[in-house]
Amino acid sequence: MKILVIGGTRFLGRHLAEIILARGHELTLFNRGQSNKDLFPEAEKLTGNRDGDLKALEGRRWDAVIDTCGYVPRIVKQSAGLLASATDHYTFVSTLSVYSDVSQEDIDENSPVGKLEDETTEEITGEAYGPLKVLCEKVVEEALPGRALIVRPGLIVGPFDPTDRFTYWPYRVDQGGAVLAPGNPARTIQFIDVRDLAGWIVKMVEDGRTGVYNANGPDYNLSMGELLDSCQKVSGSDARFEWLPESFLLENRVEPWMELPLWIPESDPAMRGFFKISSAKAIAEGLTFLPLDVTVRDTLAWNKTRPDGFGWRAGMKPEREQELLKKYQATLENSTAKGDQ
Repeated sequence: MKILVIGGTRFLGRHLAEIILARGHELTLFNRGQSNKDLFPEAEKLTGNRDGDLKALEGRRWDAVIDTCGYVPRIVKQSAGLLASATDHYTFVSTLSVYSDVSQEDIDENSPVGKLEDETTEEITGEAYGPLKVLCEKVVEEALPGRALIVRPGLIVGPFDPTDRFTYWPYRVDQGGAVLAPGNPARTIQFIDVRDLAGWIVKMVEDGRTGVYNANGPDYNLSMGELLDSCQKVSGSDARFEWLPESFLLENRVEPWMELPLWIPESDPAMRGFFKISSAKAIAEGLTFLPLDVTVRDTLAWNKTRPDGFGWRAGMKPEREQELLKKYQATLENSTAKGDQ
């Protein structure tokens, strides 16, 4: 197949490109030519900007297009509109953040999605990100009716992840010592290894499958405690986990998700279903999952290749962690002392 990837040099796009080439397809990459320009010398590389400079795509044809980096409907409309007559199949990578109500468990592809009061906005905020992706999905489906595959991943993790929202944990556990762990060890979490996602997307493209699919993992109930145990097993460190109650974390203004990745307070009823979204439809269509230890191992190995001082984008700073651990220990000691009086 002749496959065009919009993006293709960072994280998901990079893994997609590797798999496409490994399966013997003819790959074209379209991007601004600013990131990892030396990757994939065997691929055709077209340079442009999806916002207004699509000339390099004109007059061409591909069997399939995979759009990895669309966030604003006006911009997505440009590529989908131009390529509608140039391809048989268009994959748009969306997000599970499209769902408007995650207070319920087992959300599926038919659950309500978010809406914007002002659909002309192009400011990508935490509140607007999901609804903007909804509008992007709509644009793609309108441009290519019956020919679009909409993929809604959860948190994508693994090698080359620029967000650090998973990498923090293998790294931190590898450092050893007392590790601040958030809330309940049995709390369910979800994420998907980028290689599982990329491989499944390419297979769906090869099969010409269309429709909307949630893509998250694993295919069993994974707890935060099991993740940290895997990190310790893989790293072989002397880490010991100090499970601090979420009430203490919230009182001390610890930021969920970014300061402590994968932590969403269980006390927030509006988020009760956040880590319990169904991907049964995708699993029925062949989505599989690497063992947790493999994801942890390979993420940790990749992280060790990063340059010194690269700057973490998520995770708790060491001094903040130690401050909280000491404060919590003092709280326990004070409570014990009062009980002895």
